[in-house]
Amino acid sequence: MPEDPQQPQTAVKTSRNPYKALLAIPGTMRFSGAGAIARLPMSMVGIGIVLMIQQIYGSYALGGRVSAAYIVAQAICSPQIARYVDRKGQSLIMRPLFVITSASLVGLILCAALRAPQFTLYVFAVLTGATIGSVGSMVRARWSHLLDDPRQLHSAYSFESAVDELCFVIGPMLATILATSVTPTAGLVVPLLAVLIGGFWFLSLRATEPPPSIPVPGYKRRSVLLNGGMLAVIAVFIGMGAIFGATDVATIAFAEEAGHEPLAGAILGIFALGSLISGLLYGAKHWISPLWKRFALGMVALAIGVTLFVFVTSLPVLAIVMFVTGFAIAPTLINGNNLVQLLVPPSQLTEGLTWVGTALGVGVSIGTSIGGQRIDAAGAHAGFEVVLVAAALAVLVTLASLWTLRRRTTGANSAAEAAEIA
Repeated sequence: MPEDPQQPQTAVKTSRNPYKALLAIPGTMRFSGAGAIARLPMSMVGIGIVLMIQQIYGSYALGGRVSAAYIVAQAICSPQIARYVDRKGQSLIMRPLFVITSASLVGLILCAALRAPQFTLYVFAVLTGATIGSVGSMVRARWSHLLDDPRQLHSAYSFESAVDELCFVIGPMLATILATSVTPTAGLVVPLLAVLIGGFWFLSLRATEPPPSIPVPGYKRRSVLLNGGMLAVIAVFIGMGAIFGATDVATIAFAEEAGHEPLAGAILGIFALGSLISGLLYGAKHWISPLWKRFALGMVALAIGVTLFVFVTSLPVLAIVMFVTGFAIAPTLINGNNLVQLLVPPSQLTEGLTWVGTALGVGVSIGTSIGGQRIDAAGAHAGFEVVLVAAALAVLVTLASLWTLRRRTTGANSAAEAAEIA
């Protein structure tokens, strides 16, 4: 049901719990809840494609390639969609696109179920990725529209990162159980329903939707990709995504080799659970150390954690390692999104946030594709080797980016710290 546009949007009940205070703002619980449902596809479509195709066509490599096609299409098109969303508004742009997304998912499911020629899988995967957009970026843009206090915005971004991780706790587990215990195509039915229910509910909440940006006469909007700091964050997120993509397929293969493939989703959920817990703890505290430094430390901690995969010999050990390593994920993602908020103008925030989400998706597609090929050739542990290589490259990119990130955010960090002190 649409929100009352006359309802005040900034009154906050006093609370020592920062998340309770945020959700006391009228309208925020509804758009965040609807956005959470609409974000389920981000954690289910990729793994759902891999599981569906592996079981029907018998190939992890084909599943990885089709999943990569979906993610690359999303990576290419989502930032362009976000640019129009900033200019024209969320509901106007996304309503017709969600219709196409839903129809494309139906086409992908039917083609796989009927064992249609492989090229049809790529067609519908690309159409799905090209139109699904980035709901998480639109949710964060609503928080930025409503909040002026940097401390509240830090908590809001942290909360949404925790919601992302909750999706990754539930999504892979649900997709794996449905695909392995019900029918191979069942893992994509829930994402379809999430788009239809969560997506259109989110777009109906007009009172909290940011207004379209008004063009300034004589001012030509520069692409966010011309910002050196944005390019640095994007490069690091590609490396992070490769870690996640290779970890997903390696975990599925490892569980299958152990004779317990349905447990793969639960183990991936444990990975995300560690991240969810750390994200909530991280967002409840206001930090004064430089944001670029916290971002770098998080990336290094994640790389150190995934090196433990080489010692994994059983599913319980893998679950423990992934839970502990997961604690490095959410704070790093939160810091990356907060860097974007400092690096781009408010009128291009959705575009900037979408680019880093896109970078993560590109990395996932790379990790999934290469990991799938290595697994087909040499088994699950070869997939974990891809994870280690991705982590090493991500750390090297992070270290190479530190000077740029420090230079680009020093003034903005100082302003935020002054606001916190005030």
